[in-house]
This record gives sequence, structure tokens and C-alpha cells, in this order.
Amino acid sequence: MSCKLIKTTNSPLPERISLADVARATGAALGRFEASHVGSEEHPTIADISECLFFSPGDGRIWLQDQRMVLLHTEALGSLRRELIDSLGQEKARGLFTRAGYVSGARDAQLVRKHWPDAEPAAAAMAGTRLHALEGLVKVELVHARYDPETSDYEGEFIWHHSIEDDEHIAAYGIGGSPACWMQVGYATGYVSTLFGRLVVFREVACRSMGESQCRVIGKSAERWDDVEEDMRYLRARDFVGAAQYDGVGGAEPQAAALPTPPRKNDAMVGASSAFNAACHLLHRVAPTTATVLFTGESGVGKEKFASMLHSIGPRRDKPFIAVNCAAIPETLIESELFGVERGAYTGAGAARPGRFERAHGGTLFLDEIGTLSYAAQGKLLRTLQEGEVERVGGTRSIQVDTRVVAATNVDLRQAVREGKFRDDLFFRLNVFPIHLPPLRERRDDVPLLMSHFLQHYGRKHGRRVAGFTQAAVKALLNYDYPGNIRELQNLIERAVIVAPEGGLLEVHHLFTSGETLDKNVLSVRPDGHLAGAASTSTSTNASASSLGQMEETLIRRALEQCGGNISAAARVLGVTRPQLAYRARKRGIVTR
Repeated sequence: MSCKLIKTTNSPLPERISLADVARATGAALGRFEASHVGSEEHPTIADISECLFFSPGDGRIWLQDQRMVLLHTEALGSLRRELIDSLGQEKARGLFTRAGYVSGARDAQLVRKHWPDAEPAAAAMAGTRLHALEGLVKVELVHARYDPETSDYEGEFIWHHSIEDDEHIAAYGIGGSPACWMQVGYATGYVSTLFGRLVVFREVACRSMGESQCRVIGKSAERWDDVEEDMRYLRARDFVGAAQYDGVGGAEPQAAALPTPPRKNDAMVGASSAFNAACHLLHRVAPTTATVLFTGESGVGKEKFASMLHSIGPRRDKPFIAVNCAAIPETLIESELFGVERGAYTGAGAARPGRFERAHGGTLFLDEIGTLSYAAQGKLLRTLQEGEVERVGGTRSIQVDTRVVAATNVDLRQAVREGKFRDDLFFRLNVFPIHLPPLRERRDDVPLLMSHFLQHYGRKHGRRVAGFTQAAVKALLNYDYPGNIRELQNLIERAVIVAPEGGLLEVHHLFTSGETLDKNVLSVRPDGHLAGAASTSTSTNASASSLGQMEETLIRRALEQCGGNISAAARVLGVTRPQLAYRARKRGIVTR
């Protein structure tokens, strides 16, 4: 049987047509979503979500709102799955599919948060099951689910029907002894964790691939699982990627860290996004070698953390790791700091002193913000890299050093070379193995994991016990642009842990207290610390809530009248998405469907 999009004869096929448009044009029903605990008409409904799925037959693209999608034959996915299992082994293949599912779930949660910002937590959570079904992976049946806004604790149980992963796994390998819905478990973990801003881990406790009649999954806040490390290892691209400690938040008697490789628990690197995993794979490849590595990226993206991990997983791990911030050392002292100084070389040099190269002998020297080095220092550094020796300031002999150099910069060194600010020969010496670390705003899939990690870490560090984040705080953190990247997120959460009440939830006003500018649809914080904007709790805002609602209703009605009731056209006039306008119009009683 063939499948095709049908257009009406009265008008040409639009450039992009949504699934809901097809249903309206053909009179076909989209079907109802069964949910015993959450009403099927509570927004976003399956009809709402179908408005986000667009087909562009003319240019070969499918969109889920602003994310491009594909239709893929299940046999092709099954073939890929078999090849990965046979070539990499089941454990590594499981990790790959779990991480891919996590990213997919995180993206869908971001879509729901963006287009239905006022949805109740329970309805937003159920939207994930509807999206999961709409994308053709599995039919989800709710057994029970509970989210406590006072503690941000989550627990849910679901039954999965018609799992595509089971179909393909059983066809290839038959019935086995372990669950096989790896991508779907990753999806559920990514979706709910991103939605609620804390790590929620799902586990498949029954699976058709094990001979069960149906698949059953349970999701719980990570600290409620006794052995969550077993689940979390599939989210890690490499063994050296750590994770938060999941035995509770804060407290005077923290349990031991459960990190597999790093020597200190504070060295944990946390993330599951594709950009983060790509950087981790490169780190793993270059670590056993002696190649010079150049980390690039904005300030605060974690370049020193990656450099430290590079040293920790390499053959020099038992030797010194010396870090130097080149921008923090005065230009007159940088040479003596790097290469050492002989006694009497200048006034005040009362004794000979080795430089950082000598101190890092046999180990690793990390040169942060290397683009700030003077031209003279660049020349001496180039000679050291070429010859493997240093000459102290005021000295007359060369000293052999075996030091691996790792550098980092937050400026474009190629541009600096073109402007004559950086030596081209030194740049090519440093740029042997570049690793770019993207800013946090480009790896938002990692934000929920980092939120959980820093919450746990600073709860222990400061002896504070906090329950988690309010929904307003989660919304603010997931939408913030982070000009200071991971370092800024880290500081925001440490600040909030200190000022929040013992045992309570972190609120927006605990996090953003230094004049940070939030998304206009979330909240704005004035320098005086008072809240303003959509989520404000000030008296003036409450007093004007009804008038704001009336203004919104008037604008929507006028736009719809102007566009003859066409919601898509009205949305374009108002500068919002169609799902946002449809939700608002239904909420105000302007439209009923």
C-alpha cells in the first residue's frame, strides 16, 4: 500500500504542511491518546503536537517544529543496529543507542518547554509519551506517574507496546537475557531529566526481548536508585566521563565517589550531548600519544578540565600536571615563570629557580590563554617545542625537558596570525591536534546533567541540603544563554545552594542575583534584585495580570479577524509559532480546537 500526502484541489500545496493540516484536509482523525491519570485533552494534546510536525514534499525535508526529522525504514535501523552490535559488541552498541535516545528526548523536552511554557508539569511530562508515539518508536501506556513540585521528586511507571527496537532485535538475535529498548530508555531519561531539570533515570524492568509479553519501564529521580552507576555508564561516551554522586544532596557525611577512572572526584566531566561526546572521543584518541593539543572555545567552557583529564588518562598521569594562565602573569615575568631564572639574573633574583617547563618534566604543561604571550615569549616557546630544551633567564646552558605541552585559547589564533599578533610558526606547532569545545548554549542537552551535578557537589561542599529546583528555576536555567558558559552555571548554582533555605527548592531569585538578563518569556532580574516580567511575584505584576490577559486576548482576536480565522497566518502576524498561538487561543476560549 502506498502512502502519500493529499492536497485540496482548491489551493496549491503549501511549501510546508503539518500533520494536522493533512488531517483537516482529508478528514482523517489523528486518534486519541489514552492516558488514565492525565486527561487526553490537557494541553499539549496529540493534536497540539501534530501541529509541530511539518512535511516539505517539494524540498525533501520533514520538520518537528525547528528540528529536522527523517522517515527511516525499520529494516534499515535494524541493519545498523546489527552491524554495530557485531562490530563493537553489545555493551558499546547499547551505549551508542542510549546516548542517541537521550539527545532525542532532550530535544523533544526543549520543544515542549518552548512552545507550551505554561503547561502543567504532569501534562508536559505526558507530552513526551505522545511525541515518542508520534515519532513511531513505541506506544506508551501510563501505569502511574508522580511529580512533587515541593521536592522536585519524580517517579513513573509505563508499559511500552510495539517497540521497534524489540522487533528488530528479536528478528536478528531471538529471545535473550537482557532488555533491548536501549534508545527508548535513553529517550525517556533525556526527556524527563530535561523537563524537570534534575537527573531522572529510567530502567527497563521487563522486555519482550527477554520473553516478556510487554515492556515495562520505571523512572525515578537518580538518587532513589541504589545502583544508578550501572545505568549511567551507558550515557558516557568514555569511561573517564564522570557523573554526579547520586546518593542524596548535601549532608555532613558524603559517601565515596563512584567515578571509574579520574583520580579525584572533583575531576568529574559531565555531559551526554553529541558535541560533548565528540570532544571526549577526540580526547581519548590523542591521550596515549605525545602530540601537542590545542583546546579552543569561549571562556568558561571547561578547557582546563579537559586538559587535566587528558593528562589523567594518558601515560604521564603519575607525573606533574602544571597549569599556567598566561594572561595572569605580567609580561616582564612570563619568561622567568615559564623557563626559570638563574641567580643574579636581575635585581631580586637571589636564588636560581626552575620554571614551569622544568617543574612539569615528564608530565604535562597546560598553557591557558596562550594568545596573550608576548612576541619574545612566543619565540622562546617555539624553540622549546622544537628542541625539547629550555634556557633560564640569565643562564648560559640549555636544560633538556620532556614535557608535553597542551595549550588553550579563547581567541581565534588564525586571525591573530593574520593581524601580526601571533607567530604563524608557533601556531602550526601548537595546532597539531585541535579540539574545539562549544559554548554551553550550543550543548543545552547537557544542562540538566550539569544542574544535578553542581547541585550535589555544592550541597556537599557547603554542608547544605536542598531538594532541587522549582519549575520556574528549571525554565530559567534551560532558557538562559550563559555568556559565562559552564563556569557561570556553576557559580549560579553554588550561589543558590548557599542562600536557599535548608531542605527547600532553589528558586529563580536564589540563582539570578547579579543583574543577569533572562529570556523575556521567562523572567528578568533587575540589578536591585527585584523580579520583573512574566513570572514576577511582585504586587504590581499581580495587580496588572488581568489587564495583561485582556490585552493578550484582544491581540489574538484582532489577528484572527484580520487573517480570516487562519491560525497559521495570525501566528505570523503576531511573531509567534502556530502551536503557541493555538494554545493561547484555546486557553482564552477564543477557539475550541
